[in-house]
Amino acid sequence: MKIVILDGYAANPGDLSWKELESMGEVTVYDRTKADETVARATDATIVLTNKVVINKAVIDQLPYLKYIGVLATGYNVVDIEAAHERGIIVTNVPAYSTESVAQMVFAHLLTLTNRTEHYAVDVRNGRWSTSTDFCYWDTVLTELAGKTFGIVGLGNVGQRVATIAQAFGMKVSAFTSKEQQQLPPYIRKQPLEELLTASDVVSLQCPLTPDTRHLINSQRLQLMKPTSILINTGRGPLVDNQAIAQALQEKRLAAFCADVLTEEPPSINNPLLKEPHAYITPHIAWATTEARQRLVRVAVQNVRSFVNGTPQNVV
Repeated sequence: MKIVILDGYAANPGDLSWKELESMGEVTVYDRTKADETVARATDATIVLTNKVVINKAVIDQLPYLKYIGVLATGYNVVDIEAAHERGIIVTNVPAYSTESVAQMVFAHLLTLTNRTEHYAVDVRNGRWSTSTDFCYWDTVLTELAGKTFGIVGLGNVGQRVATIAQAFGMKVSAFTSKEQQQLPPYIRKQPLEELLTASDVVSLQCPLTPDTRHLINSQRLQLMKPTSILINTGRGPLVDNQAIAQALQEKRLAAFCADVLTEEPPSINNPLLKEPHAYITPHIAWATTEARQRLVRVAVQNVRSFVNGTPQNVV
C-alpha cells in the first residue's frame, strides 16, 4: 500500500518522525507540492496526507487507487468532501491538537502590547538602562489586564481555553456564542456581538470561517469598538476586512490589531496591514509549538492506523 504525504514540511520540518507510518505501507514524503504536481505524486497512492495542498474533485477523479485522505490540520476545507464521499473515500482530520498553543498565542500578542517586553529587552541590550538617570525608565504605556473586559467571539475549544486564561488574569469575560447562558461557566457573560464589541477592551476572534462570519469584523462593526481597544485574530484570516482594519488603525479608531492569520498566506507585500505600526502580525505559527506538532503527527498516524484496521476515527 502506497502512502503519500504531499506537504509534510510545515508539520515536520525534520525534528519529528514519520517512521511509524512505514509499518503500514510504502511511504513517500514531499516537503511541498505544487498544484500541478499533486496528481502525479499521488497517482498510485491508497492513502494521501495533506496539510494545505488542495484535493478537489478534479484531483480525486484522477486518483483511481485513493481510499483515504488524512488532513494534517483541524480545518478540512482543502478537501472536496462531497466528491470524496461520492467515491467512498474516507477523510479524517486532527481535531483540537493545538488548543493550548493557540490560546497561548492570544495572550502572547496581548502581553506584547500591554508590557512591551521585547521593546525593553532590546533597549536594555543596547545600553539604555545602563545610562538611565533613574533606577527604572519607561517610554510606553504599561497596562494592567485585571479589571479589563475581554470579549470572545466563538466558544469552541480554543475560545473556552482563552476565557479561562482571561479570567485567571482577573479580566471580566464576555462571549458571543450559540451556547445558552446556563451552559457557560458563571464568569462568562453571553452578549450579542454588537454589545460585546462596544463594551470590550480586548476582542479575540475564535470562531470558524463560514459564509456568515466572513468579514464579521468590517468597517461598520469597527465603529462600535473603543478607540483604546485591541482586536486579536487567531481564528481565520477572512474573519476581518483587512482594508477596514488598516483604516481604523490609521484613523486611531482602534488601538491595535494582532493576528496570526491573514486572508492570503503568505500575504502580498501590498497587504495594507503589513505597513501599519499598530498591526502586530505573526506568520501563522500559533499551532506550531513542538508539543502541538507532536500531537498532530501522533493523531494523524493513529488515524491512518485506525483506517488500515477497519475502524476509522476522526472522520469528517
